[in-house]
Amino acid sequence: MSVSLSTNFITLFDSEVKQAYQAGQDLMGTCRARSGVIGSTVQFPKLGKGVATVRTPQTDVVPLNLVHTNATATLSDYIAPEYSDIFNQAKVNYQERAELVQAVGSAIGRRADQLKLDALAASGTSLTVSNDIGGTDTNINVAKLREAKRLMDGANVPKADRHMAISADGLSNLLSETEVGSADYNNVKALVSGEVSHYLGFNVISLGDRDEGGLAIDGSSDRTCFAWHKSALGYAEGIAQKTNIDWIPEKTSWLVASMLSAGAVAIDDEGIVIITARE
Repeated sequence: MSVSLSTNFITLFDSEVKQAYQAGQDLMGTCRARSGVIGSTVQFPKLGKGVATVRTPQTDVVPLNLVHTNATATLSDYIAPEYSDIFNQAKVNYQERAELVQAVGSAIGRRADQLKLDALAASGTSLTVSNDIGGTDTNINVAKLREAKRLMDGANVPKADRHMAISADGLSNLLSETEVGSADYNNVKALVSGEVSHYLGFNVISLGDRDEGGLAIDGSSDRTCFAWHKSALGYAEGIAQKTNIDWIPEKTSWLVASMLSAGAVAIDDEGIVIITARE
């Protein structure tokens, strides 16, 4: 086998996996990100706030004494491997490489998303929207979005770069509300596209059920959703997604392995809202 042929195959596959990975990761760009981290942890700095005081002539100024703290993200290692048997490749009427691209790329993308969702769930924020907002035991609705906005506004969270993750079931219920679906209320025709991409200042992201966990749901059908500001969540990569392809002669197969070393952490609880929805 030509060495150059193998190199071209690996380069092509890795490029395709990165495309699939980027397309399959729904929460990319929704948080503060660090790449190329050396070590097993990375610290995201948080600077406290202060109050301006009256300036009295000929007296010493009083410093704000701002508090500096750090939120630490611990990196974990993940891998999505699969064998590609050389004999089986000759017996199927589809391109196995293309299928493997989607499989390993999407697996790594979902894992990167789950790290962020788990960090949001562990934030310990006091900003919460109950499932009784907008009616007893209700799903995602406009009243819940308004309450999330009110809580963020009250905490002086910047208006730009606000994100919200809801379930597919929550999106379906939101689309049923007149304030969302009617052109009398919105310039965006949500019912035509079947999506609510932006509403009340939030970039709304709908997530389906995932084997990695996704948006957690308990036994009583209460789904935990999140609203957050970009600067309130940190994501760090020690090893950005990459793919290795090795020939394993004992198995007469290529071992395709996509890997990632990353971690996430909630940086500022005041920029995170937990929303409970009854499905």
